[in-house]
Amino acid sequence: MRVTVACAAHGTEAIVTLDVAAGTTVEDAVDRSAIIERTGLSGAPIAYAIFGRRVDATRPVEENDRVEITLPLICDPKLARRRRAARKG
Repeated sequence: MRVTVACAAHGTEAIVTLDVAAGTTVEDAVDRSAIIERTGLSGAPIAYAIFGRRVDATRPVEENDRVEITLPLICDPKLARRRRAARKG
């Protein structure tokens, strides 16, 4: 079955399409893609999503899933909006 693993971090994007066996987990697909090593995210607090919805690393992937590697936000969006509004005012 075919799945895509994607990551956008530190000004870089990486997208890898893989053919995997049935029963492959999210974590297995990410490991096989080698995106974490190529983007320098080893040791970073990482979470996973499929089409934007958070999933556990042990969830089996399905045909045509897009596995996304997510990182913590750098700044709280509400705080950033308040700061921009304060500068304009």
